[in-house]
Amino acid sequence: MTPLTACLLLSAILFAIGLTGALVRRNSILVLIGIELMLNAANLNFIAFWRYGPHPEALTGMMFAVFSIAVAAAEAAVGLALIISLYRHLKSANIDEVTSMSG
Repeated sequence: MTPLTACLLLSAILFAIGLTGALVRRNSILVLIGIELMLNAANLNFIAFWRYGPHPEALTGMMFAVFSIAVAAAEAAVGLALIISLYRHLKSANIDEVTSMSG
């Protein structure tokens, strides 16, 4: 198995675990963890295609990965702020109990 194939297989497994976690779980924190796993799988793809691509000296894959990490950090901050707000209002982090986002 080539290193690129191994990286892509690992990325596909991570993405599948993250997607399953995001769709099956009821706890909002665990849904955010699933989304973070999916973003990390995408970062692994960026790095693998950059490293084993035709021009590894160009840092395009690395720049995409750093940008994706910054987006993931912002997503986690906003997501956790929403979860804290919902927990204060509903006294639960269960997604099924959220019926509307109006104040």
